[in-house]
Amino acid sequence: MARTLVVVGAGPGRGMGVARAFGRHGFRVGLIARTKDRLDTQVAELAGLDIAAAAFPADIRDRDALAAALAQATETLGPPDVLDYGPGPSGPVTHAAQTTAAAAAAQFDLYVLGAITAVGQVLPDMLARASGTLLLTTGPAAHTPTPTHANEALAMAALHHYARSLHTELTPHGIHVGAVTMTSPPPTPAAADALGDSYYSLYAHGTPAEAVIGPTGATTTRPPA
Repeated sequence: MARTLVVVGAGPGRGMGVARAFGRHGFRVGLIARTKDRLDTQVAELAGLDIAAAAFPADIRDRDALAAALAQATETLGPPDVLDYGPGPSGPVTHAAQTTAAAAAAQFDLYVLGAITAVGQVLPDMLARASGTLLLTTGPAAHTPTPTHANEALAMAALHHYARSLHTELTPHGIHVGAVTMTSPPPTPAAADALGDSYYSLYAHGTPAEAVIGPTGATTTRPPA
Protein backbone atom coordinates (compact mmCIF):
# COMPACT_ATOMS: atom_id res chain seq x y z
CA MET A 1 0.00 0.00 0.00
CA ALA A 2 1.32 3.45 -0.92
CA ARG A 3 2.20 5.73 1.96
CA THR A 4 1.85 9.50 2.18
CA LEU A 5 4.21 12.23 3.33
CA VAL A 6 3.00 15.80 3.78
CA VAL A 7 5.64 18.53 4.00
CA VAL A 8 4.43 21.71 5.66
CA GLY A 9 6.80 24.54 4.85
CA ALA A 10 7.92 22.98 1.57
CA GLY A 11 10.87 25.12 0.52
CA PRO A 12 13.36 24.33 -2.26
CA GLY A 13 16.11 23.24 0.16
CA ARG A 14 15.29 21.12 3.21
CA GLY A 15 11.67 20.49 2.26
CA MET A 16 12.45 19.23 -1.22
CA GLY A 17 15.32 17.12 0.07
CA VAL A 18 12.87 15.40 2.41
CA ALA A 19 10.27 15.08 -0.37
CA ARG A 20 12.74 13.47 -2.78
CA ALA A 21 14.05 11.07 -0.14
CA PHE A 22 10.62 9.79 0.85
CA GLY A 23 9.47 9.78 -2.76
CA ARG A 24 12.37 7.49 -3.71
CA HIS A 25 10.96 5.04 -1.17
CA GLY A 26 7.53 5.01 -2.78
CA PHE A 27 5.77 7.73 -0.80
CA ARG A 28 3.19 10.01 -2.34
CA VAL A 29 4.11 13.58 -1.42
CA GLY A 30 1.93 16.55 -0.52
CA LEU A 31 3.59 19.97 -0.43
CA ILE A 32 2.18 22.87 1.58
CA ALA A 33 3.60 26.38 1.42
CA ARG A 34 2.41 29.86 0.64
CA THR A 35 3.56 30.38 -2.97
CA LYS A 36 1.58 28.42 -5.56
CA ASP A 37 3.95 29.01 -8.48
CA ARG A 38 6.92 27.67 -6.55
CA LEU A 39 4.92 24.67 -5.36
CA ASP A 40 3.86 23.91 -8.93
CA THR A 41 7.53 23.97 -9.98
CA GLN A 42 8.43 21.61 -7.14
CA VAL A 43 5.61 19.21 -8.03
CA ALA A 44 6.83 19.17 -11.64
CA GLU A 45 10.37 18.41 -10.44
CA LEU A 46 9.11 15.49 -8.36
CA ALA A 47 7.00 14.23 -11.25
CA GLY A 48 10.16 14.20 -13.36
CA LEU A 49 11.60 11.80 -10.80
CA ASP A 50 8.49 9.58 -11.02
CA ILE A 51 7.34 10.70 -7.59
CA ALA A 52 3.59 11.20 -7.21
CA ALA A 53 3.12 14.66 -5.72
CA ALA A 54 0.53 17.39 -5.34
CA ALA A 55 0.57 21.00 -4.11
CA PHE A 56 -1.77 22.54 -1.56
CA PRO A 57 -1.02 26.27 -1.21
CA ALA A 58 -1.66 27.81 2.20
CA ASP A 59 -0.16 30.42 4.48
CA ILE A 60 0.96 28.52 7.59
CA ARG A 61 0.00 31.51 9.75
CA ASP A 62 -3.60 31.23 8.52
CA ARG A 63 -4.72 28.32 10.67
CA ASP A 64 -8.02 27.78 8.84
CA ALA A 65 -6.23 27.74 5.49
CA LEU A 66 -3.59 25.33 6.80
CA ALA A 67 -6.22 22.96 8.18
CA ALA A 68 -8.10 23.10 4.87
CA ALA A 69 -4.91 22.36 2.90
CA LEU A 70 -4.17 19.34 5.07
CA ALA A 71 -7.74 18.11 4.69
CA GLN A 72 -7.42 18.45 0.92
CA ALA A 73 -4.10 16.60 0.98
CA THR A 74 -5.72 13.77 2.91
CA GLU A 75 -8.62 13.60 0.44
CA THR A 76 -6.26 13.62 -2.56
CA LEU A 77 -3.38 11.44 -1.36
CA GLY A 78 -4.76 9.56 1.62
CA PRO A 79 -4.20 10.10 5.34
CA PRO A 80 -0.59 11.16 5.99
CA ASP A 81 1.70 8.47 7.36
CA VAL A 82 4.38 11.12 7.97
CA LEU A 83 3.94 14.82 8.73
CA ASP A 84 7.06 16.90 8.22
CA TYR A 85 6.71 20.37 9.76
CA GLY A 86 9.62 22.71 9.11
CA PRO A 87 8.77 26.25 8.02
CA GLY A 88 11.58 28.51 6.91
CA PRO A 89 12.27 31.85 8.59
CA SER A 90 9.63 34.48 7.87
CA GLY A 91 8.86 37.94 9.17
CA PRO A 92 11.05 40.38 11.11
CA VAL A 93 13.60 38.76 13.43
CA THR A 94 14.39 40.86 16.49
CA HIS A 95 17.17 41.25 19.04
CA ALA A 96 16.28 40.36 22.61
CA ALA A 97 16.11 43.92 23.90
CA GLN A 98 13.99 45.01 20.92
CA THR A 99 11.56 42.08 20.98
CA THR A 100 7.97 43.19 21.41
CA ALA A 101 4.89 41.13 22.15
CA ALA A 102 3.84 41.52 18.51
CA ALA A 103 7.24 40.37 17.21
CA ALA A 104 7.16 37.31 19.46
CA ALA A 105 3.54 36.51 18.56
CA ALA A 106 4.35 36.57 14.82
CA GLN A 107 6.98 33.85 15.26
CA PHE A 108 4.74 31.82 17.58
CA ASP A 109 2.06 31.89 14.87
CA LEU A 110 4.56 30.44 12.40
CA TYR A 111 6.41 27.86 14.45
CA VAL A 112 4.11 26.87 17.29
CA LEU A 113 0.48 27.52 16.38
CA GLY A 114 1.06 26.27 12.85
CA ALA A 115 2.54 23.06 14.21
CA ILE A 116 -0.32 22.59 16.67
CA THR A 117 -2.81 23.10 13.84
CA ALA A 118 -1.04 20.64 11.54
CA VAL A 119 -0.66 17.98 14.20
CA GLY A 120 -4.27 18.39 15.28
CA GLN A 121 -5.41 17.84 11.71
CA VAL A 122 -3.49 14.60 11.05
CA LEU A 123 -3.30 13.03 14.51
CA PRO A 124 -6.84 11.55 14.74
CA ASP A 125 -6.19 9.31 11.72
CA MET A 126 -2.79 8.28 13.09
CA LEU A 127 -4.30 7.39 16.46
CA ALA A 128 -7.04 5.40 14.78
CA ARG A 129 -4.38 3.38 12.91
CA ALA A 130 -1.99 3.30 15.90
CA SER A 131 0.82 4.33 13.56
CA GLY A 132 2.36 7.48 12.16
CA THR A 133 5.35 9.78 12.37
CA LEU A 134 5.55 13.49 13.21
CA LEU A 135 8.82 15.27 12.42
CA LEU A 136 8.95 18.81 13.84
CA THR A 137 12.03 20.81 12.88
CA THR A 138 13.69 23.75 14.61
CA GLY A 139 17.15 25.30 14.54
CA PRO A 140 19.98 25.66 17.08
CA ALA A 141 18.28 28.69 18.62
CA ALA A 142 15.79 26.28 20.20
CA HIS A 143 18.57 25.19 22.57
CA THR A 144 21.08 28.04 22.73
CA PRO A 145 20.32 31.63 23.79
CA THR A 146 20.56 33.70 20.60
CA PRO A 147 20.13 37.40 21.39
CA THR A 148 20.16 38.45 17.73
CA HIS A 149 17.22 36.13 16.91
CA ALA A 150 15.33 36.35 20.17
CA ASN A 151 11.73 36.24 18.97
CA GLU A 152 12.46 33.36 16.59
CA ALA A 153 14.40 31.53 19.30
CA LEU A 154 11.49 31.82 21.73
CA ALA A 155 9.17 30.20 19.21
CA MET A 156 11.65 27.48 18.26
CA ALA A 157 12.20 26.59 21.92
CA ALA A 158 8.45 26.29 22.40
CA LEU A 159 8.10 24.08 19.29
CA HIS A 160 10.93 21.88 20.53
CA HIS A 161 9.22 21.49 23.90
CA TYR A 162 5.91 20.68 22.18
CA ALA A 163 7.60 17.98 20.09
CA ARG A 164 9.24 16.42 23.15
CA SER A 165 5.94 16.44 25.02
CA LEU A 166 4.17 14.79 22.08
CA HIS A 167 6.89 12.14 21.94
CA THR A 168 6.32 11.20 25.56
CA GLU A 169 2.54 11.14 25.26
CA LEU A 170 2.14 9.47 21.88
CA THR A 171 4.86 6.81 21.85
CA PRO A 172 2.66 4.33 23.78
CA HIS A 173 0.01 4.80 21.07
CA GLY A 174 2.30 3.81 18.21
CA ILE A 175 3.02 7.38 17.04
CA HIS A 176 6.67 8.36 16.62
CA VAL A 177 7.47 12.05 17.21
CA GLY A 178 10.87 13.57 16.58
CA ALA A 179 12.14 16.97 17.70
CA VAL A 180 14.62 17.57 14.88
CA THR A 181 17.24 20.30 15.04
CA MET A 182 18.70 21.32 11.67
CA THR A 183 21.98 23.07 12.36
CA SER A 184 21.96 25.08 9.12
CA PRO A 185 20.27 24.96 5.70
CA PRO A 186 21.70 22.54 3.13
CA PRO A 187 24.08 24.51 0.85
CA THR A 188 23.50 22.45 -2.31
CA PRO A 189 20.88 20.13 -3.81
CA ALA A 190 23.18 17.18 -3.09
CA ALA A 191 23.37 18.23 0.55
CA ALA A 192 19.58 18.58 0.62
CA ASP A 193 19.29 15.00 -0.65
CA ALA A 194 21.68 13.75 2.04
CA LEU A 195 19.67 15.65 4.64
CA GLY A 196 16.47 14.14 3.28
CA ASP A 197 17.97 10.67 3.57
CA SER A 198 18.66 11.40 7.25
CA TYR A 199 15.02 12.33 7.77
CA TYR A 200 13.92 9.13 6.08
CA SER A 201 16.25 7.15 8.32
CA LEU A 202 14.65 8.73 11.39
CA TYR A 203 11.27 7.58 10.12
CA ALA A 204 12.42 4.10 9.10
CA HIS A 205 14.16 3.33 12.38
CA GLY A 206 11.51 4.78 14.70
CA THR A 207 12.01 8.45 15.39
CA PRO A 208 14.03 9.20 18.56
CA ALA A 209 12.92 11.90 20.95
CA GLU A 210 15.58 14.23 19.56
CA ALA A 211 17.89 14.31 16.58
CA VAL A 212 20.39 16.88 15.32
CA ILE A 213 21.00 16.96 11.57
CA GLY A 214 23.84 18.88 9.97
CA PRO A 215 23.61 20.65 6.60
CA THR A 216 25.06 17.63 4.78
CA GLY A 217 22.89 15.07 6.52
CA ALA A 218 25.10 13.93 9.41
CA THR A 219 22.78 12.88 12.25
CA THR A 220 23.26 12.79 16.01
CA THR A 221 20.53 11.46 18.24
CA ARG A 222 19.94 12.71 21.76
CA PRO A 223 18.59 10.47 24.49
CA PRO A 224 15.52 11.74 26.33
CA ALA A 225 16.43 14.13 29.15
